[in-house]
Amino acid sequence: MSYSPELIAELEVLMLFDLSSTQEGIKVHKTAEPEIIAAAKRLHDKGFVTQVDGGYLTSLGTEAAEHGQNLFTLLTSG
Repeated sequence: MSYSPELIAELEVLMLFDLSSTQEGIKVHKTAEPEIIAAAKRLHDKGFVTQVDGGYLTSLGTEAAEHGQNLFTLLTSG
């Protein structure tokens, strides 16, 4: 099993969220890399974020972002 470039892009978008506040969202601008724009749309379609260009994390998105950020911390702390 390996991560597809699409899943990596989705993880990168989830890493952009500041989990210390539920009042902060993100905006993926039209000038962003096409892969990031597409990832934000897929995350919206899957119910992780509130807008196709980012917005706020849903409860599912918060859980996914927490797991992703924790995994990143574990992998980079050694």
